[in-house]
Amino acid sequence: MVSKSNVKLTIALANPDLDPEKQERETRNLLREIRDLDVESAELVAVTETPEGARAFGGFLLGVLKAEVSLANCKKVLGFLGDRLGNKTIELEVEANGKKLKVKASSKEELNAAIEQAQKFIAGN
Repeated sequence: MVSKSNVKLTIALANPDLDPEKQERETRNLLREIRDLDVESAELVAVTETPEGARAFGGFLLGVLKAEVSLANCKKVLGFLGDRLGNKTIELEVEANGKKLKVKASSKEELNAAIEQAQKFIAGN
């Protein structure tokens, strides 16, 4: 059963320099690492949920994954993302208690600021 206090994260890796196979491999590696963090759920985003302008590969959106984490574990997961994705361009969408926050980052500094903003957003819900 999913708790109302869980936080939903959508992480989109945006690297136009990678070919689709390498980007899929990178996304699957990140997914495996996130699953090791004791999250409620983590999965690739199926093509049926395609946002406008997104690319698909093998039935899943290229470079996009979703995770659901408990409030208690959210800070750990966001910290992991900061360490793991610091120099990559990403879009992070955070959903907590029916509200959404969407941030973009393309450097370690921007990602740290985005994670701080996400943590404040979650704490305010």
